[in-house]
Amino acid sequence: MVVDLSGLTFCDPTGLNVLLRARRDAENSGMGMVLAAPSLAVTQVLEITGTDAVFTARGSVRAALARPDESDPPSRSA
Repeated sequence: MVVDLSGLTFCDPTGLNVLLRARRDAENSGMGMVLAAPSLAVTQVLEITGTDAVFTARGSVRAALARPDESDPPSRSA
């Protein structure tokens, strides 16, 4: 499952919990979850909370769809 975050400029604890639950639900259903195009602000929230270690992120939706399981740091664009 690819979650397009390209339009998201802010993520508070509620949004982070939604992403964590979606990841858990995807894994429980036998799917993976990839975050696509997180902004710098969202990336910083993931890093500060340590959840960047549990999410796979790609710099774009295209990259997330092309290679969802390979390591690739998200873009740092704002």
